[in-house]
Amino acid sequence: MTKNTTPRALAVEALTRVANGAYSNLQLETTLESHNLSDVDRRFVTNLVYGTIQHQLTLEYYLEGFVKPNQKVLPWVKMTLLVALYQGLYLDRVPKRAIFNEAIQLAKDRGHEGIRRFVTGVLHAMDRQGLPDVNEIKDPVKRLSLKYSVPEWLVTAIQKQVGDDKAVSILETINQPAAQSVRVNTAVATVEEVEQSLVAQGYTVTPSVVAGNAFRLTDKAANQSNVFETGELTIQDESAMLPVEALQVRPGDQVLDACAAPGGKTTQIAALLDAHSGGKVTALDLHAKKVKLIEKNADRMHVSDRVDAVALDARNINDQFPKKEFDRILVDAPCSGLGLIRRKPEIRYEKTPQDIQQLQKVQLGILDAVSEKLKPNGILVYSTCTILDTENADVAAKFLEAHPDFESIRVETQLKVKDDRSTDTLAIYPDDFDSDGFFVSAFRKKK
Repeated sequence: MTKNTTPRALAVEALTRVANGAYSNLQLETTLESHNLSDVDRRFVTNLVYGTIQHQLTLEYYLEGFVKPNQKVLPWVKMTLLVALYQGLYLDRVPKRAIFNEAIQLAKDRGHEGIRRFVTGVLHAMDRQGLPDVNEIKDPVKRLSLKYSVPEWLVTAIQKQVGDDKAVSILETINQPAAQSVRVNTAVATVEEVEQSLVAQGYTVTPSVVAGNAFRLTDKAANQSNVFETGELTIQDESAMLPVEALQVRPGDQVLDACAAPGGKTTQIAALLDAHSGGKVTALDLHAKKVKLIEKNADRMHVSDRVDAVALDARNINDQFPKKEFDRILVDAPCSGLGLIRRKPEIRYEKTPQDIQQLQKVQLGILDAVSEKLKPNGILVYSTCTILDTENADVAAKFLEAHPDFESIRVETQLKVKDDRSTDTLAIYPDDFDSDGFFVSAFRKKK
């Protein structure tokens, strides 16, 4: 078998591994690092991988009409056809001849003559007969599901939560490329200094409208800048910066970051603390390997003197810390991650309603355990990177119901995001600011 290492072949290989359980972002990184590709080819592989995953339900719907119901198709052959379909439907500048020729060549190189004939036949049949129009599907939920490539249960859940118009707006947004955003490390540099340095290095820099001390960058990857290397900035989505803003951290506070890895919020908290005043953030994670990642990030950001990383399941915190130990507690809880669909597009296909209910139990378990460790008048912030009420507003309400010694307080952010809302909690949807979906709630311990 001839090894085909064209961008399309590499994309098919990566997608096949993702279909077998690999994370798209990690698999793509591995694929790109193991091949010496030009910047153009790297971008093309990235586009093919993420684009095919983002539109997978739609592409599979089109493919079904050209494959016999009981016909067995090898995973890599299916991905070869889906990648070809994606290019033809969503990439205007790619010639049809190049799409067909490379798909057929890949089938020949990696398979046998029968597979080559099959791929050739399917591609030419699609070209000759055309594809069905998803807009003609009568069932409205199925139509939205296949148009935006989102499972029907998730379409229904979003519609129920925010209404039809807002649901469509969210669905239209999640297949768009995610913006690149960074947070300035104010422990070692000013916002103005970092902005000037980035502009001098050729970046287009736009101040965030969501989070303080943050920018959006275009033109180059943020981790290629010298201010990233020196720890003057870190890569973090704008919405993800809001939970720490809601904590209202003071320089001398004792802070618990209960679900901390990889440490983005830990270092954000640490930048607000003063080690000389005794300020410290205790960062927990279940896995020792991830604790080392927190420590590595704290080192790069020059805040190690304010960070104590510990391998511990937050639900078992009673084993190690006394009651009323912390002034501030952040629970950025394990969740379905459905607010991150643009960055991890396969998430939408992996989660089920049963998963969401199970996650709620975990989230409430963590909140229940850590709540005893908060000092009177201390602030507890609960946040997730999902958009479903089951993991968000419902968790906040259930926590308050079970803990009458806590009261809800309004989530305040530096730039007063959604300041006209009627709720104490803050829900950010992907279409609100073209950022990740996020939820933030805050509670004060009364006694």
